[in-house]
Amino acid sequence: MRITKVYTRAGDKGTTRLVGGQELAKDAPRIEAYGTVDELNAVLGLARTFNGRSETEGDAGERIDAVLRVVQNDLFSVGSDLATLPSDRWEGMPRVGAADIELLERWCDEFNADLEPLKEFILPGGGAVGAFLHQARTVCRRAERQIVALAHVESGTHDESLAYVNRLSDLLFVLSRWAAKAHGEQEYLWQREPRAES
Repeated sequence: MRITKVYTRAGDKGTTRLVGGQELAKDAPRIEAYGTVDELNAVLGLARTFNGRSETEGDAGERIDAVLRVVQNDLFSVGSDLATLPSDRWEGMPRVGAADIELLERWCDEFNADLEPLKEFILPGGGAVGAFLHQARTVCRRAERQIVALAHVESGTHDESLAYVNRLSDLLFVLSRWAAKAHGEQEYLWQREPRAES
């Protein structure tokens, strides 16, 4: 792909084009879905940036970065899938599949094995990296809801992308906790009756 011009003026009236050339309103369910996946990718970019600036023991920082690099690349495939009507897919088109989803599950199990079991809900935070990963988790859940909304219009056309995003939100929760531990940041549990410190 070669981009020679950033602006096209084609969207000035509130429409955009899919990969196959079809024109859609910018608030169409399909556009909302892949736009939110793009937003998720941007938040993960922030998490990687702050992870790179933080000091961790051993190779923890590199491990976090390696996982997020794979995920960011996968999300481009998810976005491309959502930006393409099923009838316009081509042979060899990059798409996430069962192996990618299984990798997320494996990572989730590996990182979770290093953590103490949760006895209560935790408040989003855990330092800059953990906080951005929590934010990414919530954006990921929104993307999932929007892919489900798209599936109501086009049943079963993006099942792999939906499953990937669903599993990714689980991984981001576990990884946010693991990152907090790796960076030596404190996590705070939900207090049912919080009291301000005096």
